[in-house]
Amino acid sequence: MVGYDPEAKCVSTLEAAAAGSASGLVNRVCICPLDVIKIRFQLQIEQLSSRNPLAKYHGILQAAQRILREEGLFAFWKGHVPAQCLSVGFGAVQFMVFESLTKLVHNVTSYSARDPFVHFVCGGLSACTATVAVQPVDTLRTRFAAQGEPKIYHSLRHAVVTMYRTEGLWTFYRGLTPTIIAVFPYAGLQFSFYNIFQQFSEWMIPTEEKKAGNVKNLVCGSCAGIISKTLTYPFDLFKKRLQVGGFEQARAAFGQVRTYRGLRDCVRQIMQEEGPGGFFKGLSPSLLKAAVSSGLIFFWYELFCSLLCTLKSADITKKKRS
Repeated sequence: MVGYDPEAKCVSTLEAAAAGSASGLVNRVCICPLDVIKIRFQLQIEQLSSRNPLAKYHGILQAAQRILREEGLFAFWKGHVPAQCLSVGFGAVQFMVFESLTKLVHNVTSYSARDPFVHFVCGGLSACTATVAVQPVDTLRTRFAAQGEPKIYHSLRHAVVTMYRTEGLWTFYRGLTPTIIAVFPYAGLQFSFYNIFQQFSEWMIPTEEKKAGNVKNLVCGSCAGIISKTLTYPFDLFKKRLQVGGFEQARAAFGQVRTYRGLRDCVRQIMQEEGPGGFFKGLSPSLLKAAVSSGLIFFWYELFCSLLCTLKSADITKKKRS
């Protein structure tokens, strides 16, 4: 049901946006703790190893225990309000644009709307559109997740006002360049592989055993998320490093801090000081998050779309009877 299907004209563009928003909201609650740990790993200059005495974090379990001990349970949902706004907004725009683009491709070109290449291009373009729309919220989410104690920002309003007054409007779009560079192939591969795995499962699983469609959507989405995240991960790290620029004072308790003049300078400094492995800091929680997040986002989107179709069918049947 992801993408335009001429044989199942069920979900409108606005309904796709509603389903995308709902799936983003539910998904964010589940994956926020992993996101906080991933961001902490990405922003740490020191090597993620227990052999490094200066490293604050060096493993998922150790990081979770330390955050819980030092900051409390709710620290795993730091930045949850802007993160929810991010997920709801991103999900709405992404799936709405994706459904519209696949429909456009089907109607004005010779390509099929179910072609994996079409899903790659449309998925990438829809994610870029959604990224530009929600980038300010993503920057706020990163700042909240990155700050320790005592807090620099006490509320969402305080963060917006402080950042605007001290750093200017453009600070809300820090890290946009690596985000755009990364999000196109990431989302494109995500949608494309999801489509490929769905077609493969339809070929492999006999018709009489296709009742567990929701489980299949979850598995296909998880596999697509792991592959796409691994291939595009360094750009996510660059984005996070750039987003906390000008925020160094809040990072002092976590270890060394660095200032980057832009994407190229960020890549150069990481390579010189942290080596090639520095580009993949936080990969393990990120892959875990990608598997859970991607699987759940497609799972919930397909489920909400099915519910909308069922409600529409019931409404049409009711009107015919009356």
